[in-house]
Parts: sequence; C-alpha cells; structure tokens
Amino acid sequence: MVDLNTTYLGLELKNPIVASSSPLTQKPETAVQLEEAGVSALVMHSLFEEQIIRESLKLNEDLLRGSESFYEASNFLPNYGQFKIGPESYLDTLKSVKDAVTIPVLGSLNGVSTGGWVDYARRIEDTGADGLELNIYYLSTDINMPSNQLEDRYIDLVLDIRRQVQIPLAIKLSPFFTALPNFVEKLSQVGVNGLVLFNRFYQPDFDLENLEVVPNLVLSNSNEIRMPLRWIAMLHGRVSIDLAMSGGVHTGLDVLKAMMAGAKVTTIASAFLQNGVQWASKIQAEMVAWMEDHEYESIKQMQGSMSQKSVEQPDAFERVNYMKALSSY
Repeated sequence: MVDLNTTYLGLELKNPIVASSSPLTQKPETAVQLEEAGVSALVMHSLFEEQIIRESLKLNEDLLRGSESFYEASNFLPNYGQFKIGPESYLDTLKSVKDAVTIPVLGSLNGVSTGGWVDYARRIEDTGADGLELNIYYLSTDINMPSNQLEDRYIDLVLDIRRQVQIPLAIKLSPFFTALPNFVEKLSQVGVNGLVLFNRFYQPDFDLENLEVVPNLVLSNSNEIRMPLRWIAMLHGRVSIDLAMSGGVHTGLDVLKAMMAGAKVTTIASAFLQNGVQWASKIQAEMVAWMEDHEYESIKQMQGSMSQKSVEQPDAFERVNYMKALSSY
C-alpha cells in the first residue's frame, strides 16, 4: 500500500490534503466532517486586521459617542456586522475547532501592517493552534511607493508576528512580486517556516445598472494550478522553507503534480465548497490509484521529482516555455 505521509511546518501529516481557510473550517461540526473525509490538517478562516481595528474603534465610539470626527474615521472600515464573528469569538471558535478534531489546526491572520492587532498572533497560539498562517493580501496603488519599500513593510510585519509566537509560521503570498525568489529567501531569514502559493485576488465587477463597483467571488478550477505549480517547481531545493500549493487544486492528479513540483501539501477550499467535504476521499482514492499504477511507494519519493532542479530541461520553466507555448497553438 502506498504511503501518503508528508511533513509540513514540522507537523507529521497522514497525507498532503489540507483544508484551507473557508466557511467549512469555521465550525467544529464541519471540521469534524473534513477530518472524517480524510483531510490531514485544516486552516481556520481568517481573522482580519480590519476586524480587530473595527472592534477597537467600536469600543471607543461607545465611550466617546457624539464625537463627529471619530464617527467619520470609523466609516473607513467595513460595517461591524459584515464580519461573521468578532475577534474574541474567533478565538473561542478556534479553540472549539481544535478541541473537536485530532488533526493539526492552523490559525489564520489576514493583515498588511504592523500594530497592536498582531498581539492576536500570540492569542491564537494560546488557543492551542498548531501553527499560524499569515495571509498578506495587499494591492499597492501608491505611485510613490517603490517595490522594495513594500517588501520591507511585509518583512517588518512578519518580524512583528514572529516575535509574538513560537508555533510554526506560514506566509500566504500573491504572485505579484518583481523578484519572488529573492523575497522568499528574505522571508526564510526572518523565521518563516512555510510559504503558501498563492492567495487569490478576488477581482471586483461593475454593476452597470446601478453604476457600482461590486465584489464578485468566483471559485477556482484546475487550470489555476499552473502558476503555483511553476513557482513551486522553481523554488524547490533553492529555499529552506516548506512549500504549499493553494488555488485550483480539485483532483488527485492536481495534488500529485504539486508533490512532483516540490510542495509538501496542497490547501483546498473551492473543491470542497463545490462538491462537499467527502470530495477529500475521492481525491485521496485517485492519488492512491495513480501511484499504484505507476509503482510509486510514497509521496516523499515523488516530492520535487519534477522541480526545475530535477528535470532534464530546466529552461522549460522559464522563457523557453513561453516561446514554445505560443508556437504550439
């Protein structure tokens, strides 16, 4: 029988199928269902920097009711009711999820700046979380901000959070960096244990009838694995942190491709939202069947086998691939 065991952030996992942050991971009952379906770990839904700031502002608003200037300042943030739960409830829910399952549970923070809110990293650790995923979701629109200044801002944030916790720390990044490998190396030097590639920038849409810019959530599909697949393959063996694939993983074959590129795990949300938590069992069965047919004994045996450092034509990951793709149409 094939061995699906892998390691991620120093954690021993029974397979590389991790449930990523989604509505399914924010309730103990669905967390249990994910574990029973075969998921090896899960990431709680994110606690947003804005939530913590908003709660602080709301407290001050109650204390300083009638202050016109404060009321306007608080309006820059989403309405308090738009968040499903507040920061304190988040911590309680995280502890409940952790108590309900036997698999590792990672807390999740979503933020872009340093400040008092990063204290919640320590409070997440205090719940018993096995690790922390920091989702850095920021779109730079300032024409006066150079890329190195933005990267320094990220590093400062990571250092701030690393000082708060001893548990493993993973960073979830976007692909929009001028020199991603160099930045990843900087992250590894400041104590990051894992890198999740990539978070999805949910693009807004235009409502032409009401002339409004509106949010638009579209779930992923398997075609989206190509960008993280490429970058994981190029980073494997060159950086000293664990790599996780996020975005577009829907099938057992998607997971196997990620492993061959050099990932330690895949994090999945859309496939479970579309097909139900039992989809994890189907993914695992497809992985096992393929590995048995191709005489693989373990996941660890294949990890990195098709990374840029391992293949016969490493330039296939770079500009040559671009030219061949265009000429092959």
